[in-house]
Amino acid sequence: MSRIGRKPIPLPKGVDVIVLGGEVTVKGSKGALKLGISPEISVSIDDGNVIVRRSNDEKNVRAAHGMTRAILSNMITGVTNGFERTLEIIGVGYRAQMQGKNLVMSLGFSHPVEVVPPEGIDFAVDGPVKIIVRGIDKQLVGQVAANIREYRPPEPYKGKGIRYSDEYVIRKAGKAGGK
Repeated sequence: MSRIGRKPIPLPKGVDVIVLGGEVTVKGSKGALKLGISPEISVSIDDGNVIVRRSNDEKNVRAAHGMTRAILSNMITGVTNGFERTLEIIGVGYRAQMQGKNLVMSLGFSHPVEVVPPEGIDFAVDGPVKIIVRGIDKQLVGQVAANIREYRPPEPYKGKGIRYSDEYVIRKAGKAGGK
């Protein structure tokens, strides 16, 4: 049996989990999230815990079992605490600022780069070189942060670009390093 899938998910106070047919809705203080589940997977609530079960031991059903449990756990964490991803901009003249809800970045292009947040995502700028992406959906927060990083990924020679705050960029020696 899946080691992750069989662990119960404790429900914190103020979080409601509603199972209707093939859809699970999680509501909390920060919002609500929905998840469509496979017919081979069943979700139930017992004694303040969410339990995920599977109908058979086929390989794809075992994989969906653990994945469904992990996604539900992230949804419960998201509606209670939320998720955030921090990005750093490194480079001379590179900076970010807020214009309303939009994020505007100067990244060495001939034009400023403007990022409009999708629904459920908030941006914050802490100084001119630190961007914080916040939201309740872990997958969406990570994808938006990856999309922002894609505008100017860190390069290995000088380390310039947009990187995650916990990312380490391996530096290479330039032309002079070969002599």
